Amino acid sequence: METSRSWLTAAAFVALVAACSNPAPAPEPAPAAPTEPPEAELVERGKYLVEIMGCHDCHSPKLMGPQGPYPDPDRLLSGHPAGTQLPPLPNDNAGWALMSMDLTAAVGPWGTSFAANLTSDDSGIGTWTEEQFKRAITKGLYKGLEGSRPLLPPMPWQNLQNLKEEDIHAIFSYLKSTKPVANVVPPPVPPSAPPPGA
Repeated sequence: METSRSWLTAAAFVALVAACSNPAPAPEPAPAAPTEPPEAELVERGKYLVEIMGCHDCHSPKLMGPQGPYPDPDRLLSGHPAGTQLPPLPNDNAGWALMSMDLTAAVGPWGTSFAANLTSDDSGIGTWTEEQFKRAITKGLYKGLEGSRPLLPPMPWQNLQNLKEEDIHAIFSYLKSTKPVANVVPPPVPPSAPPPGA
């Protein structure tokens, strides 16, 4: 009886020592919170997206070169130049959508629309919040304001509805970093009125 008690005590002691020498496994580390890329990298990503998405096609006034129009480096993303007269429309334009020579103005069944100033100037998006910008390009709302008029063709906002948050953030960061160009773009002209210069 005494031997079996000693044996049980020894076994318990061995189990206790084993438990103490084998600590419980360490808990899994929590996943690291995503970190935002450095500002320069974010701006560079935004610039890349703006260029491959064709934003300069309509939002940058053009100069004429040997291979046709190209974005004016002094007015990048500043929209349709204020005070510019559009040429007269051709007489037989029914059923057509037409663009100005520098592609910053368009005429169609919606009337005449003008590409917006996207630079960091207050006449562009200088005073906008990122939430306004997101609403403008993903919901097609003028200046990104709830209850405002819809953006007009040829702005392809429908193609941008599913932009990822990080891409919107990068594009906005880039646009806020651009050289400010003061240019108050004219309001759209309804279809019932002749476009400027017609």
